[in-house]
Amino acid sequence: MTDDTASHGPTRTGYAPVNGLELYYEVHGSGGTPLVLLHGGLFDIDQQFAALLPSLSKNRQVIALDFQGHGRTNDIDRPLSAAGLASDVLGLLDHLGIDRVDVFGNSVGGAVALYLAIKAPERVRKLIVASTTFDDSGMRGGNAEVVGAMTVDMIAGTPMEQAYLAKSPHPDHAHLQALLDKLGATYESGFEGWSEDDIRSFSAPTLITVGDCDMVSLDHAVRFLRLRGGDVNGDFDGVPASQLAVFPGTTHFFGLARTNLVSDVVRTFLDTPVAGA
Repeated sequence: MTDDTASHGPTRTGYAPVNGLELYYEVHGSGGTPLVLLHGGLFDIDQQFAALLPSLSKNRQVIALDFQGHGRTNDIDRPLSAAGLASDVLGLLDHLGIDRVDVFGNSVGGAVALYLAIKAPERVRKLIVASTTFDDSGMRGGNAEVVGAMTVDMIAGTPMEQAYLAKSPHPDHAHLQALLDKLGATYESGFEGWSEDDIRSFSAPTLITVGDCDMVSLDHAVRFLRLRGGDVNGDFDGVPASQLAVFPGTTHFFGLARTNLVSDVVRTFLDTPVAGA
């Protein structure tokens, strides 16, 4: 474990022994309910959240982690699944002695965050799911096919390849191809769909974010919001605890790229008191 006193760097980093992994994590800032950040597939802490971390950790503790096979975390002989990755997150929280958190996940990370809210609702105070569907009906199509056929040659010279080779405990193209194959398989069987009752079942106020030209359809995002108690006339009924933000000119891949906009939306949502808390 190391200390880093840089103004925008982590206050603490470490590796947690979880489910056969040496799970890399960072702790930024202090105060409030801890916020856990969960990145998307083929990304890592730095690539997904580096621009957001200074503002998100300004007045709260933020815990970020690299998923199995991503960033500085090793891979193991296990598929990538929402259940497995969620178990890793819970293992890290237990390792750190933290009971209840806010969770912010993007894409694959959003699916893991949603799994946690449904299967471990006592651990999640507030939920933020970015560019994430709760069943296959919300996918526009195209992305799954591309990911399923992806090879290391297709991402040669990209920031994802460079980051993998620079950070991974096993920095070679054979392991990178194995990761790509696992990510492709998640679209077929790794991330189960949820029923409408499942989406209604948990109490954590939920912020849903999506790009206006995302892989996730806007119709699906609105359906998601309605199942969480949103899409009402707030002037008469009050502002719901669950909300939807649509970021303009934003694709799936660049779903969090509008840093100032994302930061303002997320921090405002997190700072709003929870009714009855």
